[in-house]
Amino acid sequence: MALDLEFVRAQFPALADGFAYFDNAGGSLVLRDVAERMAEYLLTTSVQTGASYVHSTRASSRMAEARARIATMIGARRAEEVVFGPSTTVLCQFLARAMASRFRPGDEVIVTNFDHESNIGAWRGLAAQGVVIREWKIDPARLTIDLADLRALLGPRTRLVAVTHASNILGTINPIHEIAAMVHAAGAELTVDAVAYAPHRAVDVAALDVDYYVFSFYKTYGPHFAVLYGKYDKLAALDGLYHYFYGREVVPGKLEPGNASYEAAWASAGIVAYLEKLGGQAGRAGVERAFAEIALHEAALAERLLRFLRGRNDIRIIGLPEADPAIRVPTISFKVAGRDSAAIVRAVDGDRIGIRYGDFHSRRLVEALGLAPGNGVVRASMVHYNTIDEVDRLVDSLGRALATS
Repeated sequence: MALDLEFVRAQFPALADGFAYFDNAGGSLVLRDVAERMAEYLLTTSVQTGASYVHSTRASSRMAEARARIATMIGARRAEEVVFGPSTTVLCQFLARAMASRFRPGDEVIVTNFDHESNIGAWRGLAAQGVVIREWKIDPARLTIDLADLRALLGPRTRLVAVTHASNILGTINPIHEIAAMVHAAGAELTVDAVAYAPHRAVDVAALDVDYYVFSFYKTYGPHFAVLYGKYDKLAALDGLYHYFYGREVVPGKLEPGNASYEAAWASAGIVAYLEKLGGQAGRAGVERAFAEIALHEAALAERLLRFLRGRNDIRIIGLPEADPAIRVPTISFKVAGRDSAAIVRAVDGDRIGIRYGDFHSRRLVEALGLAPGNGVVRASMVHYNTIDEVDRLVDSLGRALATS
């Protein structure tokens, strides 16, 4: 099984400029077909849905098709389990708002100190109504989580656990299926932020048995748009966020106030078409095969960079030092002893290579690990359209940057 890299790179026009894009965890490049679908929709189908005239019925059918295609992409059992929205941050806030009325003072929500703030802040806001926020912390020495720590936090008043599928700093893949089983055994629900996971692996929400699952398409080769999955009965039980006449039974519309962006939804379906082409099969099988090939290629990219980082005594890798695709994605963060992360990144900028420094909105994690001074960490985040040659360019550039005082 080998990734057809020539085909892949031909689908991303921005790659033609020769720049090496390694800031993909902040936002991936966009597929040609995605951009063309959005332009075509705006130029031919930019009318309101729900009317009886032909253009409106076409718009409605395209929206329904897009929802069904994304359901295929994520392994949802029905299209109504797909909620569209502007971003993961907004959708997390929507979910918290739609769930807020069920909480009573003394109810507990478990968040982590290793998530992106999108999946922490939305739930911490419930403390204003008397909800007790409990925190699941990472081991700062081993940079790993312990399910025993979660088990100790779960109790009879636990109503929800919020956790990330993969860290956008560490790159570590968390055992979501095991977490879900533990959370459900305690009588609670689980919501998962998959922003750092979805660009790299096939998502199967049904197999994971998550209650809610959210990620952004603009980090998954699409437009600035996002998706929230929820089990149908869970979505139906939520309060509506739209007009009063959108009753509980109007799923998912009651959770898409003002309506989702039709053109962005239609464009996002192009991601699925691309994965099917890459996997050589239509439907779910093509998506899974594509991501199997992606995982192997990305592991080779990650190992190339990690090997360089492991070989330097002045560098601390913030995460697992090996590129095992079963337990990490190719989002690689590191800290150079005695060096400012911003200065390193700016030196690499001159070689037409895009990496980044900071906390990447995982500030609680960076602060807990003592990594905030010196402008946080350096992060190089790769995806499957990157090449070994590009990684070698990055290694050479980093070597020169670190050789200067």
